[in-house]
Amino acid sequence: METYRLIVFGKVQGVWYRKYVKDIADILGYVGYVKNMIDGSVEVVVNIELQSELELFISKLYEGSTFSKVKDVKCQKIDFCEFEKFEIIQ
Repeated sequence: METYRLIVFGKVQGVWYRKYVKDIADILGYVGYVKNMIDGSVEVVVNIELQSELELFISKLYEGSTFSKVKDVKCQKIDFCEFEKFEIIQ
């Protein structure tokens, strides 16, 4: 299991994007969190086991919610963090 920090850029605040990410993470069985950043981006921290799962998750982040428009997703592996569930952080 690896922990990844993803920063999503574009029109991703005020468009139900965090709820969309939580729904996808719940469907895929991932744990971590999603939160809005001050600069207008969204941070996603998630535990994922396989590289193919990470690629699928990133593709879903690009799809986004109905009114979002994702321009870029930056991904970096970080030190392992343990989570019990996936949650939206205010």
